[in-house]
Amino acid sequence: MKNIKDCPSEHNSESKLMMLKQVQHDDETELYKKLGELTKNKAAWENSISDVAALLEYDSTKIQAKTLWLLGEMGLLHPDKIRKWVPAIAAFLNSPAPLLRERALNALGRIGRADFSLIKPFWNDLFQLAKDEAPNVRLNFIWASENIGTNTPDIYEGFMDIFAGLLDDPDDKVRMEAPEIFRVLGKRKPKLVAPYIDLLSKISETDTNRVVRIHSKGAIKAFKKAKEIS
Repeated sequence: MKNIKDCPSEHNSESKLMMLKQVQHDDETELYKKLGELTKNKAAWENSISDVAALLEYDSTKIQAKTLWLLGEMGLLHPDKIRKWVPAIAAFLNSPAPLLRERALNALGRIGRADFSLIKPFWNDLFQLAKDEAPNVRLNFIWASENIGTNTPDIYEGFMDIFAGLLDDPDDKVRMEAPEIFRVLGKRKPKLVAPYIDLLSKISETDTNRVVRIHSKGAIKAFKKAKEIS
């Protein structure tokens, strides 16, 4: 079978779509390969969103996870084209599979970074995953919030205690990422982070993880710089 990436990206979009439909009948390994090829071919994304979204119903966690990730990246570049698929993406927040909850967060974070209005109906649902039993899900809750907060920081007023709780997460990777949301928001809305500077300062000196200490110092630095400018 001819590879999607082998087709000239500007002239054969219909051929790419036909091939993507065809590989829905291939085995999981072949289909995953085709999605990987499409991932590299950003010129084909805009006209491939519907066909990729159809794979959310494919009976494979591996394929669904790859599909969610790719839809998030597609939505970041083409938010106007992803709108109709956002509810289907958000439905995976309730998946019994941790990987799919994680990837749904990823996707909504990227789409929300481009256009918060698209994910607004589901934004409050993200917070239920702040205490998810799977560390990678908690980690990706923070990461998604960083993406959304990059362009829409004001919405996090009143929610900062949730992120403060993650500064003390038992998982090292979660704790390593937690200060980053304070850096992202402190850079844009320092008043949101001001009540937590003392805590971040303490963590920057006492946490047993070196990266946590470095990221905490980075959050404090971003806050102070934003305060100077304002």
